[in-house]
Amino acid sequence: MSNKELGYYNKIKNWDFSMIKFEEENLTNWDMYEILNKYADEKSIILDLGTGGGERVLKEFPKAKKIIGTDFSEEMIKTAKRNLEKSNKNNIEFRVMNNLNMDTEDNFFDIVVARHTCISAKQIYKTLKNRGKLILRGVDKLDCWSLKRLFNKGQAFNDIKPISQIDYENILDAGFKNVELVPIYIREYYKTKEDLLSLLLKTPILDDFSEERINLKLKNKEIDLKKLDLYIKDNTFDKGILLRRRYYGIFAEKII
Repeated sequence: MSNKELGYYNKIKNWDFSMIKFEEENLTNWDMYEILNKYADEKSIILDLGTGGGERVLKEFPKAKKIIGTDFSEEMIKTAKRNLEKSNKNNIEFRVMNNLNMDTEDNFFDIVVARHTCISAKQIYKTLKNRGKLILRGVDKLDCWSLKRLFNKGQAFNDIKPISQIDYENILDAGFKNVELVPIYIREYYKTKEDLLSLLLKTPILDDFSEERINLKLKNKEIDLKKLDLYIKDNTFDKGILLRRRYYGIFAEKII
């Protein structure tokens, strides 16, 4: 993780998305939490990379022996620890860690989960036990593509190779077996312009953010509201303002 990327995420301290009103249509039969629950049991030790405020760990993760959630943002981990205090769960730990400079034990985890975050496939492979599983979901280049084209910028907009392909190849090169890559298509309908704007101000969708980690320009968030109004005009339906999301899922196993 470069200092610029770390600075980007530390700048955005309000990571609470609960007030944003939208509904979701999942067009792809791939759910990382269903897969996680399939392979985890009460003896499992699980690592969650890019845990954010820990909401997913606390709500979606199965009962396990130990769950460690990490994030490179101190602000996010502070939020996660506050959420943990409210949960009364004693098998979960949250702490700061850089995904690209992992300090976890070798051959320690049964499952590693990574959601919308950068990874080091080699370091994940090293920290997994034999027969350990990697379950990853990421944001791909064509996510919100019509919106990015209108603004002529956005996350991975100028990248030549999709991040899904980069992750897939790196996971294979790290030594993982049974690697599966699944494109994920989701429609999100935002209730109001304010809901959509709130999302865009909290995420790097319209930022000059290279997933290939070549170029990142940090600046104050600026959203051209005239262009946003044009997008809303062309993409408003009965359910709300449509965003076409493009994610990807990867499942892989460490088999020695």
